[in-house]
Amino acid sequence: MRLSQRGVPVIAILVLLLAVPYDAASHTARTAPHARVSDGDRRTEPFGADCRVAVTGSEVTAYCHNPYPETDAVSLHIECDRWWDIDSDGAPRPAGAAETVRLTGRCWKEVRSAWVSHARTDD
Repeated sequence: MRLSQRGVPVIAILVLLLAVPYDAASHTARTAPHARVSDGDRRTEPFGADCRVAVTGSEVTAYCHNPYPETDAVSLHIECDRWWDIDSDGAPRPAGAAETVRLTGRCWKEVRSAWVSHARTDD
């Protein structure tokens, strides 16, 4: 039995799809509600500010809104693209209940990545 040249790519795709584990092929992400909070520190009540990070050129701005009663200490982290440009980790800033805080930072040139970390306070 000889396969046509059109059927070979179709069979190859089917073999690859069947060989990939179901979890890897699935598009649903199984993450914690706030992935930056470690498992050992997680409690039953909801925690963590919702942060939106925007990069404009070499400047980074993050707005974090905390809808929960417990204070969340948020920190902005910036990784610069150039090897000589200094990466930065901002100091923790408390975001109280129903409070929105603005975090800013910058690189001299391009920004490679920026994210916000969360920590519980000892209130």
